[in-house]
Formats: sequence, C-alpha cells, structure tokens
Amino acid sequence: MGFKHQLGLVCVILLLPVLCNCQQFTKSRASYYGTADGYGNPRGACGFGDYGRTVNDGSVTAVSAKLWKNGAGCGGCYQVRCKIPELCDVNGANVVVTDYGEGDRTDFIMSPRGFSKLGRNQDASDKLKKYGVVDVEYRRVSCTFKGYSITFEINEHSKNPGYFAIVVLYVGGTYDVTAVEMWQKEHYKWEALRRTNGAVFDFANPPKGEIRLRFQVSNSAGVKWVEPNFTIPANWKAGASYSFNI
Repeated sequence: MGFKHQLGLVCVILLLPVLCNCQQFTKSRASYYGTADGYGNPRGACGFGDYGRTVNDGSVTAVSAKLWKNGAGCGGCYQVRCKIPELCDVNGANVVVTDYGEGDRTDFIMSPRGFSKLGRNQDASDKLKKYGVVDVEYRRVSCTFKGYSITFEINEHSKNPGYFAIVVLYVGGTYDVTAVEMWQKEHYKWEALRRTNGAVFDFANPPKGEIRLRFQVSNSAGVKWVEPNFTIPANWKAGASYSFNI
C-alpha cells in the first residue's frame, strides 16, 4: 500500500469518532421509585408538573447531582442498559430527566415504567425489580420526540404584569439550557432570569408590553445563544406554551 493510501486511511480512522458523534457508555447503578400507575412523579424537582409524569410515555428518571447540573440537566435524554445478559435488553431504556435523586451509588432512580424497559421481557423486568439496584451503563442521547426545538411554558404562578416565570419543558438534541435572558427595551440590554428550581426561570416586575427572550444552550460542541423568531404577546397568561427551532 502506497504512502498516500496509508495516510488517507489514517485520516479516515481519526475522523470517524467526529463524524459519528459517538458517546461512550459510562458505568453506574440504577434503581426505581414506586408510583400507583407506574408513571413518573408529577412533583419532580424539574418543576414539570403533570407533564413530568407522562412525558416519554412515563419512562422518566431522577438523576444524581453530576447529571442534574443544578437543574440544567432537566429534560435530558439518556440510554440506560443493565448488565445481566439473561435478563437485560440489549438496547435498554431511553429515559427523560424530570427529577433529582441520590441513592445507593446510583446515577438513576427511574419510574417503574422506565425501569421495566431494562428487561428483555415482563418476566425479566419483574426479576430485575427484585434486585432493587442494578449495575448499568449509560450515555447521553439526542432528544428527538418533539424535534430539534425548545418548548417552554409560562409557569402557573405567573401573574401579568407583576411576575413572570417559565418552565423549559423540552430541549431537542443533547443541549442543556444554562441561562435565559429577557430584553429590557428601556435600558437597551439583556437581563438574566433567575433559575428558581429545576427548569423554572423567573423575573420579578417584567417590562410592560411584549416580552422578548433568548436562551443559552450548551452541549459537547460548545455554548451558544438562541432566540425565538417571535415575542410573547403583552396579554400573556399562565399556561401558554411556545416552541421554536434551535
């Protein structure tokens, strides 16, 4: 084989990890919590409410501090698979972060529906539940069930015009929302919203009229600001939801 061909082969090998954007699995442990219907906890620390119970068909999880990221990890999607060949499904479970929780050296405390997806079948899932805690490996995967977009909702505690809060319900891809800012027209500058808990951001005494927001997102490729191609109307109300492409 000539030198040029060898050099070309080396270049292809070196570029493969970049081209496939593959993320390696990390070893950890996982457990589950109990609910009456197997779905998630509507009182999860992300502040999702009932959405956090049913999103991803109830396959949701609480995560440890390193994946929680002070709330920035809310809404993140993970592939989790256990390590007992005769019981564990080769693909494991895809779960969405809706809560914070620490266990017996666990990174995941999953809803019953999420944990059951670890098993090859129902019988295997029942046997896994008897372990209580199982060894797993996990990796971050793209959230795609609502496309490559950001969806946020005006929080139920908001009151026009004195108090404005949003909860970021969905972030496409592998992005985390690390900050939210509001445009101050009178001062001609952006001002940060406060992260109150999980995925909830608020701003006391917002400006009158339309509201313009921008979102700071980050992933392994870096950090950037993204801005919706719309403004929130002056007569905004709690419960209204908005979505825009990243």
